[in-house]
Amino acid sequence: MKFIKPKPRSVLALDIGQKRIGLAYSDALNITVSILPAVKRSNDFFELNKIKHYIDSHNIRGIIAGLPLDEKGHMTNQAVDCKTYGDLVFNKLELPFAYVNEHSSTWESLNRFGLKKDKTGLIDSLSAKIILEQWIMEGPELKEYVFNHQEKY
Repeated sequence: MKFIKPKPRSVLALDIGQKRIGLAYSDALNITVSILPAVKRSNDFFELNKIKHYIDSHNIRGIIAGLPLDEKGHMTNQAVDCKTYGDLVFNKLELPFAYVNEHSSTWESLNRFGLKKDKTGLIDSLSAKIILEQWIMEGPELKEYVFNHQEKY
């Protein structure tokens, strides 16, 4: 499989879970990846206000979200939930976006950073960091957001 590095821009990565969303972001040249505090996921999508605040304060120009595909690359129940939530986020925030296969990112963050399971969201944000680092190396390029009623030329 051939990977193509995406063009550099500041990007926010989401590790979407049932209870929390881990967050990490890159600088505009994709040299540095930093974590942000995870946000609690809610039924009223109140967390989008906090995500929007991070987008504004860090001059974010795109979003990626992890999809936890199985070892064969097929959608899991969690991947379906992540895609549903991710589509909502992308439509609300109107930024270029992409999905990245995040198979085993939580396991990798536990091993790579020597952490145990936690309830603070640190592992979720470290997983978002791993997802973002993977995207920087492998892509795919972000898809530009297209308004629902905008004509394509």
